[in-house]
Amino acid sequence: MASGALQSGGGMRSKVLALMSYLGILVFVPLIMNRDDQYVYFHARQGLVIWIMGILAIFTLYLPGVGKFLFSSFATMVLLFSFAGIVSVLFYKAWRLPLIYTLSTRF
Repeated sequence: MASGALQSGGGMRSKVLALMSYLGILVFVPLIMNRDDQYVYFHARQGLVIWIMGILAIFTLYLPGVGKFLFSSFATMVLLFSFAGIVSVLFYKAWRLPLIYTLSTRF
C-alpha cells in the first residue's frame, strides 16, 4: 500500500476527511462516513491509533512518580505524529508513520 497505490475518490472532500483523521476525536467522522475511499480510510486508521495513544497518555497521569514524564512523552509523540499525518495529507500522500502504520493494520 505505497503512496501511489491508494485509490481515492479524489477532490477536496477526500482531502478534508483525511485531514480530519489527525484532529483528535474527529477521526470518527472519516471512519464512519467514508470507508470506501482507500486514501481516507488509510489516514483514518492511522489517526485512530494516534487518538488512542492520546487517550492512553491521559491515563498515565495517574501513575505516581513517572506519570507526568510519561504523559509529556506520549503527548509529544501524539503531536509529532499528528503533524506528520497532516503534512502527508496536504501533499496528498499516504506516508506510513513508523509504529503507527503497523498498529493500524492490526485491526
